Amino acid sequence: MEDNETQFFQGHSAHYLEMALRTDKRGIISKPDGYGKRTGQCGDTIAFFLTIQNDLIQSISFDADGCMNTLACANTLIHMAEGKKVEEAWEITSEDIIRYLETLPSEENHCADLAVGAFYLALTNYQELKRTPWKKLYH
Repeated sequence: MEDNETQFFQGHSAHYLEMALRTDKRGIISKPDGYGKRTGQCGDTIAFFLTIQNDLIQSISFDADGCMNTLACANTLIHMAEGKKVEEAWEITSEDIIRYLETLPSEENHCADLAVGAFYLALTNYQELKRTPWKKLYH
């Protein structure tokens, strides 16, 4: 068992390990400014909750039911998006996440797609609620 653990830690970049093991961004926000949830082909699910002021992403949290690769991708997306303007956040891609993590196994690239897809749904929801703010009352 110890050899498998050692191989795991030695086989991944510092960025991957930090993002895979990070827990401070997990949580559900009631009445977020934007919400998006997506389930991938593998069965993993991610939901993002956005807090936005003046089109600037103040904070993001997530809830996930998935593997360590999915958690690493969700945390990386948050790391890349917090503090950005909404229009800039639309530019974050799966490839950006994969490049940042460095050691995401190629057969797990769909986890980055899942994170980006759920995040885009949250941005879309934010824009819809911005146009029709009364809908936020019924979330």
